[in-house]
Amino acid sequence: MTEQSDADVWRRVIDLPSERGSNREVTDDLLTQLKVFGWPPSDVFAVHLAVEEAIVNAIVHGNKLDPAKRVHVECEVSADRVLVSITDEGPGFDPARVPDCTAEERLEAPGGRGVMLMKSFMTRIEYNAKGNSVVLEKRRT
Repeated sequence: MTEQSDADVWRRVIDLPSERGSNREVTDDLLTQLKVFGWPPSDVFAVHLAVEEAIVNAIVHGNKLDPAKRVHVECEVSADRVLVSITDEGPGFDPARVPDCTAEERLEAPGGRGVMLMKSFMTRIEYNAKGNSVVLEKRRT
C-alpha cells in the first residue's frame, strides 16, 4: 500500500484481499479525504456507493472470492476531481451485455443495478477491453 498526500491531491494505491468487507480498508480513507477536500454530502454519497459497488463486484464477480486473487485499487482525490481505478484478476465481462435492470421484465431480477448506479452517480465510467478493470471519475460541478 502506498499513500501520498500534498495540499492539492491525495493518492492511495492498495491491493485488497478477495473477501467480503475488505473494501472498507480503502473506502473509509476515501470518504475521509472527500470531506477534507470539501466535497458536498451528495457527492460523497455518490462516490461511496459507486466505488463500493465496483470493489464488491471485483471481489465477488471478478475474483469469485478466491483468496489467492487480489483487487488492485488506485484512488486520487482533489478539490475538483475523484478518480478511482479498480482491477481484479478475473476473466472480465462485457459491460454492454449487462441487462437493463429498468426493463419491465427485469425489475425484480437480481443483477445489473450496480453498473447502472455507477453510471448514474459518476461523471465517467470506463472499462478496459478485457472488462476486468474500471475507472470511475467524478468531477465537481
